[in-house]
Order: sequence, then structure tokens, then C-alpha cells
Amino acid sequence: MSGSSFGKLFRITTWGESHGAGIGVVIDGCPAGILLNEDMIQAFLDRRRPGQSKYTTKRSETDAVEILSGVFEGKTTGTPISLLVRNQDQRSRDYGNIAHTFRPGHADYGFFEKYGFRDYRGGGRSSGRETIGRVAAGAVASALLRELGISVRAYSKSIGPYTVPEEEYNFSEIFENSFYLPNNDTAEKAAEYVSSLMSECDSCGGVIECTAEGLPAGLGEPVFDKLDALLAQAVMSIGAVKGVEIGDGFRASASVGSKNNDPFFTDGKKIYKKTNHAGGSLGGLSDGSTLVLRAAVKPTSSIARPQDTVNEAGENTEIVVKGRHDPLIVPRAVVVVESMTAVTLADLLLQNMCSRIENIRKIYTEN
Repeated sequence: MSGSSFGKLFRITTWGESHGAGIGVVIDGCPAGILLNEDMIQAFLDRRRPGQSKYTTKRSETDAVEILSGVFEGKTTGTPISLLVRNQDQRSRDYGNIAHTFRPGHADYGFFEKYGFRDYRGGGRSSGRETIGRVAAGAVASALLRELGISVRAYSKSIGPYTVPEEEYNFSEIFENSFYLPNNDTAEKAAEYVSSLMSECDSCGGVIECTAEGLPAGLGEPVFDKLDALLAQAVMSIGAVKGVEIGDGFRASASVGSKNNDPFFTDGKKIYKKTNHAGGSLGGLSDGSTLVLRAAVKPTSSIARPQDTVNEAGENTEIVVKGRHDPLIVPRAVVVVESMTAVTLADLLLQNMCSRIENIRKIYTEN
């Protein structure tokens, strides 16, 4: 199976299945000398770990990470970093009724048509549990970004129909509610809404917003490898994400040039923008302002109510998905979006070092 790797210089390859022995990632191209230990990675994994609240799956997993290579005495060595999380609470029997039946909203049908075979236990390689490798890699990428004074932060902007207006953001409240919303009042309304859906064996989606501060201008490429294009690929590769926008996104289509353009000004030392409708990316290159992206996350596909479907024999049938599933994916996907953003930025920063000859001279000719 191809397509399990992402990045050029800071390159990650995830591996493993939902009900296999474990899940992991190999990170190639991480510079030597970065402070890194298992606790730093675990802090990221704990944010996507199941069982954090009544709004997440009850699958009991510690998601404890093991560093197998690439780190010595608390620092990266420049060699491939291999990270492993062992699966502990698989209940493959919960999926017996879907062994030959395609679940609506899942990758089952396409996977079967492509390979003529599929691991039906929790979706196998298509499971959301694959994102463990992405999050572990995101922790490493974030450690690299911190060395350069760059910070990435993600949070839920909306849950179902409940959205936090930008003027009501309170970032200190993100970790005070079960949804990672930057507003506890909105979180209370969302909790009532999700609870009502759970009682009806239904699910919902939402929007995740992610920002990056401290980026230099000029990251990305002006044609195919645009900053926003690579970010869209990275975030859209997350299973439940159905749309990505940068800055004003779709709202820009209803604006006019005189309002959508971000005027520049300078303090004599640095160039700034008065507004940020572009979301930190102009012509595929970072412009030095705050990067802003949003990811639209669909409702959880696995719901415990009857749904029409078809089996592998081509017969119409009905299915009720059993097992342990999140009534919404958004809260646990927040750190996944943050991680894929961090991985993309880390890779582009390394690529950008060779864009000017003076940068190369600094490395090889200056003492």
C-alpha cells in the first residue's frame, strides 16, 4: 500500500492497524540536537486518547508511547525516529456483523473494490486510530518549531450548530471543557446537543481551527507546493475531514477586492498587514502574519441505529454498527489537525533553508 508517507525532508511514515499489535510512525529527516523525550510525545497523545469523557469512545487504551530509535540522552540524534504505541483493548468480536457488509460513511466499500480484501476490525488501516502515528510525529515537529520560536495551536471552533464567534474566544478555557472550545458557555450548549444525539444513537461534526504564530515570510512554493495547498493535503488526509479553508476561505468569494486585500505597512524595520483575510498565505507563500486554517469534520459514521446498505454478495441489507465509537470526532481530532499542520511547517522550514545562496554560505563558509 502506497500513500503512507508525507513530507520531503521532514518525512513521516505511519504504520499499523486498529486491531493489530500496535500503531506507530517513523520520522526521517529530523535534525539532531532537539530536546525530546517520551513525556513530551505522550502529552500530545493524551489529547487524542479515547475515554476522556462521556463524549468519546469507551475503548480503554493508555496509548503509551515507546521511543525505539533516534533519541539518545534526551536529544534527537539525526537518525530515523521510530515511535510505537501498542494496542491493548481490541474487541474484534464487536465487528463480526460487518465482516461482509459495507458500513455507510466508511471506507469499507472503496477499500474492498481497490484491494479485493479488507480488515473489517475497526476499519484496519482506515481506522481513526491510524492518527496516533500522526500525533506522535506532530509532537516531534512541534519540538522542532519551538526551537525556532514558532507555536501551533488548534481548538474546536464549532460543535454541530454551536459556533464560538471570534470576539468571544477565551483561549484559557480550551482545556476546561470536553470539546476543546475556547468558550465554556458554548461548550455547555454543545454538551446538551451532543447528549441529545447520543440518546438517539446519532452523531455530529464540527469545525476545528488551527493557528501558527512566529512563521517567517516565504515558506512554501509558488506553484504546486504552495503553503496552503500542502496544508490542505495534510489536513484533508485526516479521515473525517471533508473540507479545509485558509483565512476567510469561502467567505472571500462573497467579498470584494478592496476589502479582501490586506494592506501592508511598516514600522521601518518589519513589514506587517493591517488585516489578515488571507490567513497568512499569499500566492502560496507565508506572509509573516498568523497562519489561520479551519477543517470541517463530518459526523461520526459509526452509529448504533439501523441503516440501509449492501453486502459483499451484492445484496441489499440493513446494518446496526456495534462496538465503541465517539458520538463526535471533533475533540479528539483537534490535536490531529494541529499535528499535521506542525509536520507540514517543519518540512517547509527545512526545505526553505536552501532557497538562497547566502543561507547555504552561512552553513558551509562562515565560522
